[in-house]
This record gives sequence, structure tokens and C-alpha cells, in this order.
Amino acid sequence: LDDHLLLILNLAAAVTVVTTAVIYKKVTKKVMKRKPVRKWLSRRTVLGPGVLQMLNDELAVEDCPSYRNYLRMNKEQFNNLLSMLKKDIEKTDTFMQETISAKTRLEITLRFLATGESYRSLMYSTRVHESSISRFIPEVAQAIYKHLHIKYVKTPDTVGEWLTIAEEFDNLWQFPNCLGALDGRHIKFTPPRSDGSYFFNYKGDHSIVLLALADARYKFSYINVGCNGRVSDGGVFKDSALATAMSTNRLNFPPATALPGRIRPVPYVIVADDAFPLKDAIMKPYPFRGLSHDERIFNYRLSRARRIIENAFGILANRFRVLLNPIHLRVTKVETITLACVALHNYLATENGNLYTDLNENDCTKEDINKISRQGGNKSTQNARDIREEFKQYFCSNIGSVEWQERAVNNYNM
Repeated sequence: LDDHLLLILNLAAAVTVVTTAVIYKKVTKKVMKRKPVRKWLSRRTVLGPGVLQMLNDELAVEDCPSYRNYLRMNKEQFNNLLSMLKKDIEKTDTFMQETISAKTRLEITLRFLATGESYRSLMYSTRVHESSISRFIPEVAQAIYKHLHIKYVKTPDTVGEWLTIAEEFDNLWQFPNCLGALDGRHIKFTPPRSDGSYFFNYKGDHSIVLLALADARYKFSYINVGCNGRVSDGGVFKDSALATAMSTNRLNFPPATALPGRIRPVPYVIVADDAFPLKDAIMKPYPFRGLSHDERIFNYRLSRARRIIENAFGILANRFRVLLNPIHLRVTKVETITLACVALHNYLATENGNLYTDLNENDCTKEDINKISRQGGNKSTQNARDIREEFKQYFCSNIGSVEWQERAVNNYNM
């Protein structure tokens, strides 16, 4: 028995020695392969932050317009946003390492959204390693949307809220009974090789679709992000929560009202391009071949109201230029980045008003994001066609016409 026990103990000792040797070899190999520490990064805690953070602090005191251009918001708006996000994005220091502050995390994230600058490039200007940047930018973007969307990206759900939008569309863009302009845009990105064909669109890019409804002041009142780029905007709308809510009247659209000087009540509508179906609550242009004079007038007036969504997309991309080029992230992170940009757009448009949405710059930026393919041929009901006819007659009447529409349709082929 003693010999047997001794044998077992010897075997156990041998196994322990071999296991220890294997572990030691693996650890040693891993340590030898580890990349050398970049000392200039570690000096962030000794010499202070990088160029980006120091420049921000100087601009905030000495050059407020440049600060606003650098982070897309003024110092007060930045501090307000930071106070909202701080609990979600702040990390606790450890014995081994001082964490990156919430202020620095937000500054770097806003700069990334404003420029689309690579993580490596941001590393050189911030003394923050690109691996850390890659981890916290999606986290901060998610926190931005979480805290802003409830107040700033809210779809109206009362008659009063919709009537306010309709009044502004009539006053600003001379299109009565209009509740918004609807369209879609591609957000290009680089997917994993295994998912490439799924997101491949007709232009030869990989993308997801941002479907959005805009009010009369270029703010997004509804967004849908994530459908693959192969699907047309009409197809995205068909499967969206907006289409479902409209078909079941859950959005509390105002009841039908006659246009000024007219008798027949017509519903409140959303304006869209030819890719969308003509419905009682969605007005689209007349087919572009063989148009009569009055049909060209209608198409011009509808196009004038519908360009609000085009301009809103242009402002969005001009402010947050990460959306202009392919985003080299996985699709879930691309969705998060897009949602954050939309939330910031509405936040700044609400807080800054016309300082953010300068009417003089919109026409030159409205094509900054690629237009989705137009796909007509959607079946429409006779009632929807009659509603469009009523709008057409109103726009051609003495009450509904505007003085420049004749000149416009003569200068442009609508």
C-alpha cells in the first residue's frame, strides 16, 4: 500500500512540474511577444492631455466660434451634454491606472463624429490609445442617444403637436396640411467579409438605410436605422413602425380639413418622392412623363416641401462628417453612431435654432449623402389620386398659388 501511494504521489508531482513548465513557457512567450509600451502615451498623466484637449480648453476661452466648429457645439451646450452623460460614461480610477475622464471621452467622441477621423489619428492628438478609443466611442455614442432621444427625437403623438408642424409647413414652405417630409439615405460602412453581400446596394457600396421624417425646421421627428442597403426606401418604409402606426391611426393625425378656399376635406399628409407609394396620407409627384401644366405646378410645390428632408440630411452630414465616408465598424456600431448623430442634430437644432440650420447653406449640402434609388410603380387607390388632384387644384387657384411658381416651372423641368 505504501509503495502504491508513493507511486501516486510521484506521478502527481511529475504532472505538476510538467504543467508548471508549460504554463511558464506560454506566459514567457506571451510577454516576449507583447508590444513595447509607447511611453508618450503614458505621459498623459504626467505632462497632461493631448493637443485636442488643450486646444479645446484654449478655444473655449479665446475663440468661441472656432470651439463651436471644432466640436459642433458651444461650451454651454457641451457642459450641458456632459452633465447628462457623466454617470453613464465616467469610469473609476484603479490602483494600477488613472482612467480617462468623462470630459475627455466626450470630446474625443464628438471630434470623431464631426470629422470621421480614424482612431489612430485621434490617438496621436489625444495621448489616448486607439484600443481605448475604439471601446469608449460606441459607449459614449450610445449614451448620447439614450439621453437625448426622449426629448429631442420624439415623434409627435397628439393632434396639437401635429398641427404645429402643419402650420409651420404652410407658413414657411406654402404647403398646407403637411405633417412632414419623408425620405431615406444610405449610411456606408465596411462590413465583415461574411456579411458583405447582405448589405451590398445598387451603387456598389455596402450600406444600411436611414429612413427619416423631418418637420418644417429640418429636425427629424421619426427615424429608422439599420435596414440593409439592398432595400429601397419604399420597402424600408413598408416594414417600418411608422407605416404600421399610420395604418392603424396610432399617431393621432388631425382630422381631414379643407384646404384654404376649398370645400372638400382632405387628410393631413406626408410628402415623399416617387419611391414611396401614393396613399391617402402620403403625397408623391405625378409621373414625370407627359405632364400637364397644372401637374408640373403640383410637382414643383411638392418638391419644394419635400426638399426639407433632403436639406436635413445635408445639414446632418455636413455637421457630422463621419457619415460622409464608409465607417469602418461593425453594423451594430454604425447604427449606434448614426443614432447619436441624429440625436445631436436635433439637440443642436433645438438649442441653436437658425444658427445651426442656416438656410443659406442647405442647397449646397443636400446631396452630401447618396440618394437612394427611385422605384415607382406602387399601386395607389382612387381616393389617394383624388386627394392629390385636390392639392393640385388648390396650388393652381388664386388662393393657393404663389407668385414665383410659374417662373419656377418654366425654368426647371419638374
